[in-house]
Amino acid sequence: MRRREFITLLGGAAAAWPLAARAQQPAMPVIGFLSSAAPGRISAFSKGLREAGYFEGQNVTVEYRWTEGQEDRMQALAADFVRRPVTVIVTNTFGALAAKAVTATIPIVFASATDPVKVGLVDSLARPGGNATGVNFFVADMGSKQLGLLHELVPTAARVGLLVNPNSPLTEPATKDVTAVAAAIGIKIDLVAARDSREIEAAFATLVRDRADALLVGPDLFLVGRRLQIATLAARHALPTVYNVREYPEAGGLMSYGASVTEAYHQVGIYTGKILKGAKPADLPVMQSTKFELVINLPTARAIGFEIPPTLLARADEVIE
Repeated sequence: MRRREFITLLGGAAAAWPLAARAQQPAMPVIGFLSSAAPGRISAFSKGLREAGYFEGQNVTVEYRWTEGQEDRMQALAADFVRRPVTVIVTNTFGALAAKAVTATIPIVFASATDPVKVGLVDSLARPGGNATGVNFFVADMGSKQLGLLHELVPTAARVGLLVNPNSPLTEPATKDVTAVAAAIGIKIDLVAARDSREIEAAFATLVRDRADALLVGPDLFLVGRRLQIATLAARHALPTVYNVREYPEAGGLMSYGASVTEAYHQVGIYTGKILKGAKPADLPVMQSTKFELVINLPTARAIGFEIPPTLLARADEVIE
């Protein structure tokens, strides 16, 4: 072979080496993040991912899809993730049910507000048995505790409103829980339903007309998405209200009690990292929240002329000044 031909051949081979090396590198895993509400827990999820060794944009890609409370979009968005396909799907209760309906192979990591066994996401908490696992943070099971705190907040309350979304699967178990406890302590529950902003306005008009003494807001992502409207109406009508997640008092609501959803998404990030490293959902027990938080908004209390009992202030995990 002539010297010039050899140099040309060598140069071409050298130029091809980086391409060959890139071709041999494994593709970056893709996480499909599907949620009903606007992004609010991404930082906690990302923190968990980082603790597991995954950094978005460096060794993992995350694709986000939001339904803004329109649950009928879950199925289509989950199917889109399956067609892509993504490496793992991260979602809430409703998204996990939608994802399980379209894939039995892609791992699913959920943050579930209700019992994942009862809704059919897993066979059991200890042995999920399929392609899904995650964290249960008990939002739908805290109504009786929230009613007890409301009774402590307003001991004279005899008539309490319960605002729910009738389209939410969380509504029935939460309503049963609250009404059973209310009957035992002599409180009448007025159920008011809202599926959109107009119905939220109408629900408050009904509560005012019927002279409700206080209000509980039921677990639902649509209602969380309308937290500013709800907190504003509660303040306008000076209605002491207890909520289920901290986003409400952060938006001006009076008080919330429930599991730390932020901590739940942190754990979801850690589990997602384990699955990216090869763990199977069937082998990862469903975690249950152990961190619960009482959050009180003092400026709201002052605005409605309401004094928070010292016993509640002493137990609060956070007091917004």
